[in-house]
Amino acid sequence: MPHPHQHQKVLQKKTNGNIFSNFVYNKRDGMTVPANKEALLGKTLKQLQEIITRHGWPDYVSRQLADWLYKHMIDTVDAMTNLSKKMRREINETYQIGWSAPLKAETSQDGTKKYLFNAIEGGLIESAYIPDGKRHTLCVSSQGGCKMGCSFCMTARQGFQGQLTSGEILNQVRSIPESHLLSNIVYMGMGEPMDNLEAVLDSLEILSAGYGFGMSPRRITVSTIGILPAIQTFLEKSRCHLAISLHSPFAEERNQLIPMEKAHPIDSILDAIRRFPIEKQRRISFEYIVFKDLNHSPGHVKALARLLQGFRCRINLIRFHPIPGSSLQSPDEASLLAFREALENKGITTTIRRSRGQDIHAACGLLSTKT
Repeated sequence: MPHPHQHQKVLQKKTNGNIFSNFVYNKRDGMTVPANKEALLGKTLKQLQEIITRHGWPDYVSRQLADWLYKHMIDTVDAMTNLSKKMRREINETYQIGWSAPLKAETSQDGTKKYLFNAIEGGLIESAYIPDGKRHTLCVSSQGGCKMGCSFCMTARQGFQGQLTSGEILNQVRSIPESHLLSNIVYMGMGEPMDNLEAVLDSLEILSAGYGFGMSPRRITVSTIGILPAIQTFLEKSRCHLAISLHSPFAEERNQLIPMEKAHPIDSILDAIRRFPIEKQRRISFEYIVFKDLNHSPGHVKALARLLQGFRCRINLIRFHPIPGSSLQSPDEASLLAFREALENKGITTTIRRSRGQDIHAACGLLSTKT
């Protein structure tokens, strides 16, 4: 992916110590609000075609717009030099590019970075950049806050602020200084991707399409607690990997951790995935946060083996990161290793995910902009 600042001059407005682009500063409340123009960033090729048809421009202009937006990653409409001045003027009257620089960045002792962004409908959102050797992963958000109410998650504590647009999702990828380094993208930040499926699918198309960023869908993973029928739609329309937040094989126990278990039982979710044509299946993984003395007993091992029978999958074990006001605790290292070994002995490929960015509240379950 090309560096967004490598060939183009970055046009930024610095206001009150923060850097914004395509935002207007409101002195009354000290906030930034988006300019009153529709953003082009986040438009699929089909949506760009609809725009140029509406304006009576030649069909080839949609490809030119996509090229400037996603290949050259320009900062202003005026940078689209192969469009006529008249066309650029008309575009400028109604549209903006729609990207904005991060408002803030924090760096962990382990090299993880947490970025804070302004979002149009969703308030403030956070993303986490995780460098690990040759692998450079960005954990993006899909919503401002979250509706799902999971008991172990700080994002859930702040409630739901709004849906992110496709452009706001892609802005997290496009605007960070490490954009040109990114090898993997995971939709594991704030929000539930399947609860904002249309914008998520548009962003996935642009990330992986030839007219867009051109990333392999095998480098992109979408994580969900499991929402039906959104998962079927995702499997039909995207070739990206899928990660299911599991955390317990027992419905009653999982419901205590993930209240949406009652509306979307894990059995129904797995049945829906099993029914999907095997030749179209991609890697399925299961995220499993481990809590002290709660969900890693021999009984859990047996139940997981039964539940996942027939799946070619991987379980990623994640240490619980304590949050204020919760009685849940993190397991000790010996328990975590014993649980992994027991699952491996059942023939389930199991890894322990290394915690990253915990000191800056960027680790799994800790993203929050409530304050």
